[in-house]
Parts: sequence; C-alpha cells; structure tokens
Amino acid sequence: MSMRIVECIQCQRFPCTDVRHDRYIIPNVDIDPERVSIVLISESAPENSADDYYAPGAPLYARTTLLAFADAGVQANSIQDLLEQGIYFTSAVKCGKTGYGIQAKTIEECSRLLEQEIALFPQVRAFLLMGDVAIKAVNYISKRAGEGRVIPASSTYKIRGPAFYFRGARALPSYLPAGPSFGIKKSKRKMMAEDIAAALADARPQGF
Repeated sequence: MSMRIVECIQCQRFPCTDVRHDRYIIPNVDIDPERVSIVLISESAPENSADDYYAPGAPLYARTTLLAFADAGVQANSIQDLLEQGIYFTSAVKCGKTGYGIQAKTIEECSRLLEQEIALFPQVRAFLLMGDVAIKAVNYISKRAGEGRVIPASSTYKIRGPAFYFRGARALPSYLPAGPSFGIKKSKRKMMAEDIAAALADARPQGF
C-alpha cells in the first residue's frame, strides 16, 4: 500500500533561524513503505527546489546521486528507477541553507521530523548517512531514545571500517555528493561507492 510522504509529516513551527523556510521540502513522492530497504539521508533541502531529488527533469541532486550509484555498479536512469529498487532519498534538514554550515540546534530540531519520516519504513536494512549533518541528525534521534551515539565523533574516513547499527539496520557514514559535475575527490568518490555497495549487500537478504 503506497503513501505520499509529504502528507505524513509536517513542520508546524519553523523555529530555526539559520535556514530558508521558503525552501522547505518534504519528499512529495508516492511509495510503498514496505518495499524500502535503504534510506539515503543527505544534508539539507537544495537552494533551488528544482534541484530536489524528486523534481521533474534532471535535478542536480538526482544527477549526482545517479553518478554515485553508477560508481557502485548500479545502473539507473532516474531516481524513480532507484525508488523501484527500494532506495528512498531524503535530507536531514528540510529547509535550504543560508550559509555554508548549519547550526547544531537546527539539526537537532529537524531530526524530529526525520525521526517521524524514517519510522514510516519498517523494512529498512541500511541507512546511508551522507555527510556530517546526516550523521549528527541520526545521533540526535538515537540519543533522544537513550541509546547514545550511533556514529562516533571523528573524521568520516577514520570510522568507515566498523559496523554501526541504528534501529536494527546498518548505518554507514559516508560523504555528500557535491557540485553539478560530482566534484569531489576521487578518493572520497571511491569510498562513497564502497559504502553504497555495502548498503546494497545488507539490503539484498530482504529480497532487494
């Protein structure tokens, strides 16, 4: 049975002061929550709503994401193709940034929405946490539940070896695809492909 995510969760108060509330985006996509086995969490909503994962055409977030999955050996022509394979895409912060960084209190506040969102998917086998903001958001969710950090505080490349778990699913700290031409270092691009491949491997036992 499918649901439209934007109809399931909402920010009511918009208390955060360092983001653009006019760039607020909740995924406007129909999906069968039982089929989702991987949730990829990126940083924030795009500066331009036309660049969102689920925007029509060839949005920036979709282009860089498809390149990242292609590096991991996944052939897909669209975000819809990946959705049909059980991979769901969202952001930790639902509004667009006003500067380079995002305040910790904003990440914590928006993690409450993220918590409601990921609770919609009971069959998740792996979380891909793309960048520090996604990692912090999941840590906030876990700490509110009295479970402590999911991912330890350290540089991402130092913590990629051990297996971390969040709500019974693998949690993989990784990197955020950046730029219209996927402009990150080759070493990070390689590590991102490895992380995506690891998430796929965890998801396959569920029939992915």
